[in-house]
Amino acid sequence: MSEQPRKFDPSKATSFFTGRGHPGWLGLQYSDHGDDWVELELPWREDLLGEEGQRVLASGPILSLMDMASGMAIWRAMDEFSAIATLDLRVDYVRPAREGASVFGRSQCYRLTRSAAFVRGLAHDGDAGDPVAHIQAVFMKIASTARL
Repeated sequence: MSEQPRKFDPSKATSFFTGRGHPGWLGLQYSDHGDDWVELELPWREDLLGEEGQRVLASGPILSLMDMASGMAIWRAMDEFSAIATLDLRVDYVRPAREGASVFGRSQCYRLTRSAAFVRGLAHDGDAGDPVAHIQAVFMKIASTARL
């Protein structure tokens, strides 16, 4: 018996989500995925640097990277696109990203309930064993209801 293809494919959906708006401006790109996780790439750019005189990516683009990767991990785990909202996203920065290096954000949806999705992940600049940041998040699933 052959396995049914998954409905939500992050490798195909990424271009839609990152082709416009804030993720598009950041230049987020697809990297890899599994059954319950997605990894996106944030390419290093001069205009994403934080403090003047420092050659370090600002924290905001990394937060946005992790939020997008987390949402896509949830859709992958649910195997469908449906409305969700970030309720809580905690980012613990461990170290600055290396100058000139892309940052990769990998998020895993480890628990789905009727109304919430729980995610954990990390950001790294090429070595997942030496992360830039760890994240923990909760998203609300928004039920679609038909209005008559």
